[in-house]
Amino acid sequence: MASFSFGAGNARKLRRIPLYVGGRLVTAVVPRSRGEWVFGCAVGVADGALALHAVAAAHGEQTTWLVADADQAREAERLGIRWVRRDSAAGFWRTARARVIVVTHGFGDVQRYATTGAVIVQLWHGIPLKRIGLDSAETTRSPVLPGVLSPVLRTLYRRATRRISLLPAASHLVRGRLESAFSLIDERVPVTGEPRVDVLSAGDAESRRRVARERLAHLLGMPLGERRVVLYAPTWRDGEPDPAVPDVGEWERIGATLDAADALLLVRSHPLGAGDYRPPRDTDRIADLGSDRVADVTPLLPGLDALLTDYSSLAFDASLVPLPVVFFAPDLEAYTARRGLYGRYADVAGTDPARSWGEALTQLDAVLADPTAALAASRERSARVHAHRDGRNAERVYRAVRARLRPAPSRKDDRP
Repeated sequence: MASFSFGAGNARKLRRIPLYVGGRLVTAVVPRSRGEWVFGCAVGVADGALALHAVAAAHGEQTTWLVADADQAREAERLGIRWVRRDSAAGFWRTARARVIVVTHGFGDVQRYATTGAVIVQLWHGIPLKRIGLDSAETTRSPVLPGVLSPVLRTLYRRATRRISLLPAASHLVRGRLESAFSLIDERVPVTGEPRVDVLSAGDAESRRRVARERLAHLLGMPLGERRVVLYAPTWRDGEPDPAVPDVGEWERIGATLDAADALLLVRSHPLGAGDYRPPRDTDRIADLGSDRVADVTPLLPGLDALLTDYSSLAFDASLVPLPVVFFAPDLEAYTARRGLYGRYADVAGTDPARSWGEALTQLDAVLADPTAALAASRERSARVHAHRDGRNAERVYRAVRARLRPAPSRKDDRP
């Protein structure tokens, strides 16, 4: 079973209302520090928060990372980042005192009850293809009394998101989606680019690929040599089972395709998703690359040779490498009806996405043999959704945050 669904999460939010009220009362009387920043990220010490942290720390800001567990604490120590436990008195105090709060998923990345009154920077964690926030009914779905509680949840969600001070967008196209999803005005959604993808533009392509391949080999505990590497990354089904989990026959065909192409398939099912992607027999052609092994897969994309996905924002990240992408959407109609997509799927995935493992493997085999057309399509996606490709998105976001911290200029007295 999945570890999370919007319905279950929303039920917990309703039960926590007294805690939110208590937090509002505390933050109303506790003054915020002039120079303290706190950072949090649902997947660990990673993602865009880590990229922005590096820039803020380099500029001398007083920073603290709020970690969720011992593994995150060890990673913060390895990186030389000051940290406190998120769900502790110290975590509440640091959040309540911080002038700037940086998150990548939601207020729960930090101490959710102590965020009122801060400059909140919501970096998000990918360019949305599937509808998010207020643009999807799934976000505020209630497991009980949906006709009564879903509108309440929608109101609470809108009030919460309107506290966001800054939500960086990758492009003007993406900006419109974020403004709608989070109910924000233009000036709060600047087109700065996403800090999380700076790693895909900084330096030269050859160095990025070498470093990513070395990291992959270390994580997998095996040399890669000239073997081609494919990442399969299905998206979350909002708590429902993943319909693309292969059966025994499909696993056999997957193995045969990989053998013929001398390729390795890395499986990264969504950390909140359901499904069993263990092949029925041991093989050195298929390996797990879940979030428990690597929190942020973005820096590893240059080490890949192809991406296989459905509705994941990784398709847009991969366009910066660029990587050829094979789209595999076995539940396109059902997913579109329940969750919703921005625009037409064909505008992103082309007119012939794979609908079965057989079709997906046929397309993957063709892409590995000749990636020319798929690479051209990837570059076109990049041109549509990435306004900046210079590796300096985090710098632009930092400057935008600092601009919001400056006091407004006083009006001149025009009286004679």
